[in-house]
Amino acid sequence: MSETNKGRILMLMAAICWGLAGVCVKSIEWSTLSIMAARCFIGIFLFAYLRKSFKVSFNKMTLMGALFMSVTGVLYMAAIKLTTAATAIVLQYIAPILVFLFAVIFQHRKIRPVEICIVFMVFFGCVLSFAGDLDPTKTLGNILAILSGITFAGQLICFADKDCNSYDGMYLANLISCIFCIPFMFVDKNLIFDFHNIVWVLILGVFQYGLANILYSTGCQKIDKVEGSLILMIEPVFNPIPVLLINGEKMSLLAFIGFVIVIIGVILNILVSNKQEENNA
Repeated sequence: MSETNKGRILMLMAAICWGLAGVCVKSIEWSTLSIMAARCFIGIFLFAYLRKSFKVSFNKMTLMGALFMSVTGVLYMAAIKLTTAATAIVLQYIAPILVFLFAVIFQHRKIRPVEICIVFMVFFGCVLSFAGDLDPTKTLGNILAILSGITFAGQLICFADKDCNSYDGMYLANLISCIFCIPFMFVDKNLIFDFHNIVWVLILGVFQYGLANILYSTGCQKIDKVEGSLILMIEPVFNPIPVLLINGEKMSLLAFIGFVIVIIGVILNILVSNKQEENNA
């Protein structure tokens, strides 16, 4: 198997793990910032083990990626508080379009018409998945969600850069986010350490966040940043599936159609990329 295909599989697995966020957050009774602090705390130890060190080391690009990742998490959490979760995650996923535009404008990437079609096809499928839940009236939350999409694009661009150490970036991002969020745990009236909450926090921290970020930080170094951002769009449309199975929240017909469109778009992009690689070989 080629390194590119390995990267695709890793990014797909990362997207699926990230997609567990909905069912985990809905199953934990704590506030969102307490949840974020807990999952980042677990992430610190996972990445320290992977790096075999708690020492902080980074270069300019790694630091930028870590800051983008930390700010993305805070903006997204704040957006969820001020608008619907569906609106927040859809607006955040303007990121693949921004990554594509960055590659074209600043890195002089050659534009292929089929690639443009696939980018917008996948984004349309993502929006369609949540069309029934979008709330355009909550302006501040929507603005924060769009800003989180911009910072998420910055994260994708930085972590895919050849000069960036994505493992160090993820570790540093967890440190920054944990330090910022821990104080909010002391004022969280719902912070109860019972068996139910602890189990779901461990699932969130180990699988949804820690393992997902390890898969992502490895995979993003193996494939093109535009393709990687497209594969990650499986996350928001996969998110309702475990929520349906565990919490009983049903998917709408539009959500199912959107899910199918995103999957088809990602598969088409992989097939087109493989064909292009064969032609260039």
